[in-house]
Parts: sequence; C-alpha cells; structure tokens
Amino acid sequence: MGPPVTAPARRFVIGTAGHIDHGKTALVKALTGVDTDRWEEEKRRGITIDLGFAPLPLADDLLASVVDVPGHEGFVRNMLAGATGIDVVLLVIAADEGFMPQTEEHLAIVELLQVRRGVPVLTKRDTVDAEWLELMRGEVAARLARSRIRWEPAVATSAVTGEGLDELRAALRRLATDLAERRADDLFRLPVDRVFAVAGAGTVVTGSTWSGSVAVGEAVRLLPLDREARVRSIEVHGHAADRAAPGRRTALALVGVDKEELARGDVAVTGKGWAATMVLDVAVELLPAAKKPLVSRTRVRVHLGTAEVLARAVQTRAIGPGEQGLARFILERPLVARGGDRFVLRSFSPVTTIGGGVVLDPFPPGRPGRLRQRRLAADQTAAERFAAWADEAGLAGLRASDLAVRLGILPGDVSGVLAEAGKRIVASGAWLMARGALAAEVERLAAVVEDHHHVHSLDPGMSLQALRAAVGGSAPVEVIDQVLDLGVRKRAWEIVGSVARQPGWTPVEAGGGTAALAQRLGAARWQVPTVSELEREFPGQAVRAMLAHLARGGGVESVDQERYAASTALAEFRAALEAALKELGSATPAQLKDRFGLTRKYLIPLLEWADRRGITRREGDARVLAVRLTAGRDGL
Repeated sequence: MGPPVTAPARRFVIGTAGHIDHGKTALVKALTGVDTDRWEEEKRRGITIDLGFAPLPLADDLLASVVDVPGHEGFVRNMLAGATGIDVVLLVIAADEGFMPQTEEHLAIVELLQVRRGVPVLTKRDTVDAEWLELMRGEVAARLARSRIRWEPAVATSAVTGEGLDELRAALRRLATDLAERRADDLFRLPVDRVFAVAGAGTVVTGSTWSGSVAVGEAVRLLPLDREARVRSIEVHGHAADRAAPGRRTALALVGVDKEELARGDVAVTGKGWAATMVLDVAVELLPAAKKPLVSRTRVRVHLGTAEVLARAVQTRAIGPGEQGLARFILERPLVARGGDRFVLRSFSPVTTIGGGVVLDPFPPGRPGRLRQRRLAADQTAAERFAAWADEAGLAGLRASDLAVRLGILPGDVSGVLAEAGKRIVASGAWLMARGALAAEVERLAAVVEDHHHVHSLDPGMSLQALRAAVGGSAPVEVIDQVLDLGVRKRAWEIVGSVARQPGWTPVEAGGGTAALAQRLGAARWQVPTVSELEREFPGQAVRAMLAHLARGGGVESVDQERYAASTALAEFRAALEAALKELGSATPAQLKDRFGLTRKYLIPLLEWADRRGITRREGDARVLAVRLTAGRDGL
C-alpha cells in the first residue's frame, strides 16, 4: 500500500469503448504508463478479456480514473460492467479500419447508459497517410453527429510515436469543466467489479464509487448478501486514503465477510432504503437494430451496475425495434437498483445488445398485472411519482427513509419532495400516506361502528381493540393511530375508555325482554337452546345483543357460537361431569347421556364446551378428566 495522498479537488472516471484490436489498451498505457492487461491469458492472446484500471493525472487539481474494457464480442458483459459509472467515454477507432461491429455496439451501450461526454480517438495514426486520416475524421464526425452524446472533435493518436496524446489530454481537461460533480452528500454506493483477498488486509472489493462517501472504520452493507462489514482500509489507485469519495476507482478492505461470499455485481452501500429486489418497473427503449419486439414473457439479460441478471418481461405492451414503452421485469435473482438507474438490455439468445432504459420503481407493489394500472411515466417529477406511490400504497404507507433510494434523489432533497406534495400527504412517525386514503378509511370505519351499534344495541360501544383490528391495508401501528385520531377529530366516533362509539350513542336499556331471556336460560338449565330458537321465541327483539349484554354481566356464558347457557347451569354441569368421570375414570357420550338424562342434541355441545375449557379431554370416543391426564404425565 502506497503512502497516503491528499485527494485532488476534482476527479472523474473515463471509460474506453471500441472494437477489438483497435488499440484501447495501448492507448491507455501510452496515456498513463500502466499496462491494464493484468492476466497471463490477456498477454498471451493479445486481447483484453477483463477490466483494467489506471490513474491519469491531468492537472494538479484534476485526476481521472481510466477503466479499460474488452472489445471482443465475447466479453461485452465485462465491457458493460466497466462502462457503468463512467463520466467520459473514449470511443477508440483504429484509423486504418474505421467503424466496426463492436464499435457500433459499444457506442449504443454508452448512449443507452446516458454517458454525457465523449472523445472519439483515432488510434494507429502512424499506419495511415494524411488523406486517409481526413477521410476517417469525416466518417467519424458524420456517424457521431447522430449520437445523443456530446462529442469533442476527434483526436488522432499513435501509441508508438506519442503523437496526439497531449492533444487528447487537453481535450479531457477541457471537457472536465463541463462534468456534473458527483455529490459526496449522497448515499454511498460502490458496485463491485472485483473481489480478492490480500494477506493482512482481508477481503478486498473494488469498483468505481458512484455516489456518496465512506470513511475508514465505518460500516458498509453488502447487498444482496445483506451483511454489514467494517471498512478496515481504503485505497485509491494503490494509495491509502482516509475516505472513499465519488468519481474515483476505489478499493475497500473489509472486515466481517469472506471473499467467497461476494462476487462481481454485488454492491456496497450505506444509509437507509437499500434492498435487493426481484421486480423492476422500467421505461424501455429498443434499438432500431433489435431483431424482435419486447413482449410479455420475453427473456432478457439486464445489465445494471456491474451486475448481469436474467429476467422476464411481464404484462407489457409490445415494444418494437426503435420504440419506447413501460415494462415490468421479474428477475431470476436479486439485483440492487435505485430509481433513475440506467441499464442495458441484451437478448437471451443469441446474445446481442437490444436496448436499455431507466428504472422507474425498484420496489413496485402488487402482482405483475398491476403495471397496467400504475401511473408511471419516465417524464414524471420525483414529487409526482411519490404522490402516485402514496395513493397506490393506501394505508400501508411509505417510509420516508426509503425515498432517497426509491426515487433516486439526494437524501437532502426528500423534504423538498414532501413539501411539493403538500397537503396531499400526511406523516405518521416514520410513515407517509395519502390524506385521501386516511379520509376514506375513516368513512369506512364509521360505517363499521354504526353496524356494531345496530347489531349490538345493548353494548356501550365497539371495543377499541376490535376497531383497531378493523383498520385495513396492513397498516403500521402509527398509521392506525392516525386513523383513529382523525376519526375522533372528524367526530366519526368518540373513544371512551376501551370502547369506540358514535358521538352521543347510548346503549338500549336492558328491559323486561332481557330479564325474560335470562329467566328462559335459567329454566332451560342443561337443555341449552340455540340462538335461532330463542329468536323465534322472542320475535322482534335483538336477541344476540341481549345475550352479549347478559354475558358481559356474567349471568350467561357462551357455550359455542350458537348457544348461551346460564352461568349457574354450566357450573352445575361441570361439577356433575367431574364427579361422574372421577367415579367412572372415562365415559362415552352414550354413558353420560343416560346418567344426565340428556339427548345428544344437548349433551354434545356441553361436552365440547368442557373440552375447550380444559375440563375434559377426548380419548377415542370417551372423555376423561384433563387434570388427571396432566397428573399422570407429571408422575412419569
């Protein structure tokens, strides 16, 4: 590990792109002095297979990190892992060959990833004459005039003679002033492109820091492993650093995770809201050169960050070559994504680049069919998307701490989004929900309370516990509290002690009908009538409400859902049953029926009541005392 360095004021990441054997690695070596071909096979075959990295000082206060990518079509997946997160692309074109198939594919990839600035570099200047070089300049300028990237004028270079290298450095210094600075006050994210172990340092992960910062001694969370690890040390291009910052190549030595547990495509993050996902809602654009439309059930390869994940498009309108549209991807393994992330799509087989797009929602709710009903659009503002999600979430709510990741905004901008959403949103602790969802739930619950009064007219009200349980939508506790409070403020109900009731509600006085019902149950003793039978005997009266009123007073007790008996009668039945079983040891319903003079219609509900109360227990067709069984077991 080299000595600590003072970080320059400005840093950015440069990525190469271009056809195989057009001189990308030679160009990087000529610019930086670093041979980025690290593997023996790369040197033996003379081609770049994996990613290479090198620092490029451009001024006292300006240092670029160069990511050299393979040009061979068989290693485009490695190229994609390096192309994400770059600020500037060097489109390398051999002056003696011009545009080739991989040049076109790499250009499409960096356009899909919305790399903002680039420099076309005509390499191998020493192999062509001036006339041919000018022809190539014209061809490159004409092709790039259609590109969405802002290109500098082409620079002709020679890695052999060094011609054009100073001009290229000057072009990079010039366009660096036009680059948007990556924010250090954002959440830290480093997509991992290499994992290895170093003696004395432990597990090391490397990548281009996309956003935020992390310091030595702090913890990062590794996803999708979902493991925290402590940062033992940090290196930037071989030099020790106290803090990792955006726009530079970074190596983190980690404590608390083994090398075998991580792989390219994993992500190191800090802050709240991060999680691996299995579903993405996205806006997609297909390249005009795509061979087939993207339709429901199409299997594709999603390249996001340094990860490649297989996925299927579901419930989406067909998107043809050259068209744009919305899609939902069901991923075959977890992926870490953030709102606004760019991705590239490649076909499953044969493997070619077919398009790309932007993540609209990394954590979409509901089943796949919900996509057609979702109010998603690529041009929505963060506040518009948040308001739509809040409406969609209903009482389930949204966590404020998740918004920076889900919307893809700075943590400090969340308050501005909430302010823009205004009075449409209500906060309850850590949760946010649409005010309209709260109002609708209060209206629904007011009807629930009214129905309770109608059915249980003798009750003082609905138990507060039951009202809380009636709140729908898997609402968090804080949201339930908000609903109940809003209902009180709107006078939809009032809460007195442990019950909720309509304002001014008074229960129906228990009059002669209730007394007559109690007398009827007392006279019935063990021949317990059903509620339906009682309703026929007491026409026009709220029998269930009167039974509930008597039960609260302790005069009657529920035998089952359809039967109530006098409490004194049940106490007498228990005593008689215990005496019989102590004498007999066990008894079948037939034996007890004869002993108690009851038909099965009355006996069986009473025996089942005794079972539920823990008085008796069944052994085959017979009953025994439960307390006797317990004593027997304890004695073993």
